[in-house]
This record gives sequence, C-alpha cells and structure tokens, in this order.
Amino acid sequence: MTGTEVLGVLGGMGPMATVDFLRKLVEATPAARDQDHLGVMVAQAPGIPDRTQAILGLGPDPLPALTVALRRLEAAGVTRIAIACNTAHHWHGALQALTGVPILHIVDAVAGALAMKGIAGGPIGLLATDGTLRAGIYPQRLAAHGFTCRAPEDQAAVMRAIRLVKAGDVGAARGLLQAQAEALVASGCRQVVLACTEIPVALAGRVAALRPMLLDATEALARACVAAAAEPARRAA
Repeated sequence: MTGTEVLGVLGGMGPMATVDFLRKLVEATPAARDQDHLGVMVAQAPGIPDRTQAILGLGPDPLPALTVALRRLEAAGVTRIAIACNTAHHWHGALQALTGVPILHIVDAVAGALAMKGIAGGPIGLLATDGTLRAGIYPQRLAAHGFTCRAPEDQAAVMRAIRLVKAGDVGAARGLLQAQAEALVASGCRQVVLACTEIPVALAGRVAALRPMLLDATEALARACVAAAAEPARRAA
C-alpha cells in the first residue's frame, strides 16, 4: 500500500455490517505488519434514512444524509470511497456526480469476483433487500457480463432475516437465509450473491455445504478496495 492512499467508508447502514466490512478489508490485505494495511476513515452514519423505504416510496430520500457523510469523508482527505450498503448503491451515480473522489461500486466488485471463480454468464441468485431488488441495482450491471438474476422464492423471509440481524438476533436469521439460498441453488443458480451487507453477518462461512455456492458481496467489495489501493504502487514499479 502507498502512504497516500486512504479509503473512506460510507457506513452505518447498519453499524454491524460496517464492522463486518472493515474486518474483511483487513483480512483481504496481504500484510506482514501494521504499516502494510490501508489507511481508512469511516463515516458511521446510522441516521441515514432507510434506503428500502425510500425506494419503495414509503420514506424520506436518504441522499441529503448520504451527501453529509460523503462531505465528511472528503474533508478527511480520503482518496477513494466504498459504500458499505448494497441498497445505498441506488444513489451511487448521484453521489459520484458530487465528488471527484472515485466511489467503488459493489456490483462491479461482485462481477470481478464471479470472473475470479471462473463463472461467465448464467442465472445468479440474489439475497437482497426489497429496495435492492426493486431498484434493479444488480441486474442492470451484471447483464453486461451475461448474467441474469433471480429473486428468492420467499422474499418476505429474507427481509425478516435482515431485520433480525439489525436487531442483533443473528442465529434466528440464519435458518431463514439458508432456506432461501438452498432454494435458489436448487432452481439452477450458479451462485447466490449475499447482496445485503447484513446477510453475510448471519450466513457467510457458517453453512459448510452451501459455502462454494455463496458469493459474499461485502468480501468482494473489500477485495476490490485493496486491489484499487495497490494499483498506484504497481504502476510506479
């Protein structure tokens, strides 16, 4: 890593998911000492209005609060930004238009992770919020890579599980999510993307039989951040 690279994390959506992202960022970094890690500034902003409610027309627009968090990161001197929330990527374009600091996109990170797994095209399952599904955040960008996306059989169960994770009841969420992931695999999905940052907290790495079929979007974004931060050093070498 270069000493000038500082990643800004626009988080708090929710707080536990942001902590999970930070842990995965550390784990994704090839480091032998503290100084090998990426500098990070976190805007933990749990007051941002609910993204799904906004997309469904049932709540206030979160863009003003997202913009405040963005300005905090800019003021801290970050050189790149990651949004630790899948649904908030509905406002990725609007946020990027407000700043010259590059904002990584979680779906691009997932597309890269699928390529690394040797998966090119076909049906992909999505475990995501109602807002992410309604906004079409994943299908729009993954279509360019030849993928189609499938929603779960019981989306209401997925939303219940997400709310349970936010409330700290991870164990109760796990069974709900496992059942929906298994159904997507049985329907022919080549991978199931954990496309809400709460979902890996409950599911990723905890269900051995499913593990090869799950793609953790949070982990993919963390790896993309590490790769992007290392790029200036590679160009200079």
